[in-house]
Amino acid sequence: MTRIAIIGHGAMGREVEQLASPLGMTVTEIFDLTRPVTSADRDTFDVAIDFSWPDAVVENVRAVSAIGRPIVIGTTGWYGSMDEVAKLVESGQIGCVWGSNFNIGTHLFLRVVRRAAELIDPYTAFDVAIHEWHHHRKRDSPSGTALSTAQNILAALQRKTHIVSEAQHERIDPAALHVTSTRVGDVVGRHQVTIDSPYESLEITHTAKNRQGFAQGALLAASWIEHRKGFYDVSSVIDSLTQDKEAP
Repeated sequence: MTRIAIIGHGAMGREVEQLASPLGMTVTEIFDLTRPVTSADRDTFDVAIDFSWPDAVVENVRAVSAIGRPIVIGTTGWYGSMDEVAKLVESGQIGCVWGSNFNIGTHLFLRVVRRAAELIDPYTAFDVAIHEWHHHRKRDSPSGTALSTAQNILAALQRKTHIVSEAQHERIDPAALHVTSTRVGDVVGRHQVTIDSPYESLEITHTAKNRQGFAQGALLAASWIEHRKGFYDVSSVIDSLTQDKEAP
């Protein structure tokens, strides 16, 4: 049975804690700002799952790397430190899965969006934009998932070259992909891509109904990374599991 350490015991950490046992895992440690990971914790867990704070991610990875334990990073907003985290993973010879969203449905959404962008690429009448909604407590904006969605569009749609996330008070650059956000109430997460032309409009939407999907995906990633080394995006986990199911 895989032993899980939760780093950050907020809403997502509690979801992971509740779902671990039904998925055949056990939570043996809970860490936070007042109880950080130390060398004494080397043998108390098999995989750490981080749903903490953006500013804490680098030190959390440093701590688990020092004791040779793999980690799943579900926290968002730390991506400016990506190179530093990757180096810590490499130097510690551990496994790490990171992602802006661990919902399996989100990754289906991203693939549908990318394919749609490829299909409209020859048709210059179509424009595209992204909007996302989250609860008022979310710390980063735009969301990591919105930025991942934008990167998929930029990779497929040649006429869009860069992301603009600020409010626009004059005509927007046609090459800009506008990514906007709303923070309101208790919305778990909703992402919408609008594809618009003078003649018609298409909307592609993913809505998270609750946090259980995120927790399930993080635990799935923990099981996958337990005996692996390297630095992986969560899409690598989805791809690997999909290929396993498709294999004869």
